[in-house]
Amino acid sequence: MIADPRLAGWRARADAALAQALPDPDLPPHRLRAAMRHAVLLGGKRMRPLLVYAAGSLGGADEATLDAPAAAVELVHAYSLVHDDLPCMDDDALRRGQPTVHVAFDEATAVLAGDALQSLAFQVLARAATPPAVTVAMLDTLADAAGVVGMCGGQALDVDATGQRGPALSIAHLERLHALKTGALIRAAVRMGGLCAGIDPAGLVRLDDFAAALGLAFQVRDDILDVEGDSETLGKTAGKDAAQDKATFPALIGMDASRARLDALVTEMDAALAPFGSAAGPLRALGRLAVERDR
Repeated sequence: MIADPRLAGWRARADAALAQALPDPDLPPHRLRAAMRHAVLLGGKRMRPLLVYAAGSLGGADEATLDAPAAAVELVHAYSLVHDDLPCMDDDALRRGQPTVHVAFDEATAVLAGDALQSLAFQVLARAATPPAVTVAMLDTLADAAGVVGMCGGQALDVDATGQRGPALSIAHLERLHALKTGALIRAAVRMGGLCAGIDPAGLVRLDDFAAALGLAFQVRDDILDVEGDSETLGKTAGKDAAQDKATFPALIGMDASRARLDALVTEMDAALAPFGSAAGPLRALGRLAVERDR
């Protein structure tokens, strides 16, 4: 799906940075180290690392400087998927076309692997080859995105919303849920790239507007694919949202309105990137991938 040659190159960089960051599998505890590698290296869209590189390219940031934040945000994302798939959460057996970590190993190892991936992410970022002020700003950005005001808070809202219908769950509440659960890490990825590139405060605001629309669009598309897709193409269990009575856009507003919301979000992304001109080409390409993907 990656048409822009820069995106293909950045994906290769991200994969290499992740492989280098992960602990040596030949040392003990072998099972934990193998589970960490299983969670990270078996595919995935690498959307978040690509966003780091694409945002960094706006200000001509050195690609080597972007490797650390690109790897760090993907490690946090991978940890979140490991925990999201656990029986106490979404109880899923398939991820990226492979058995989930708790299925391939066991629940205790999956919990530990997720914990270890999260701590590794912050270690990688703390050792980034960036000025100290930029490193601290990135650490703060990623911590916010991963915690109670970001991804974990969104997951808690998702758990609370499961099975809800009617006035108890408004579209505004659903969008807030996904702005935290899915959107927070996407916004962090874009912002960290912008920080590495020295983008000015006004530019960072525009990037955040783009990322906010992208994060919500990514989730709306995910919800649509769960209805229309199949497990083989998706690489995860299709129809799981409906089976678990999850809060989704199609369940709340229907498929037609979900597609219309997706179109509106594309317009928002384009408007946010307009001031950057042609330099934002990779970010625009990633926005298209998010809304046109089939998995």
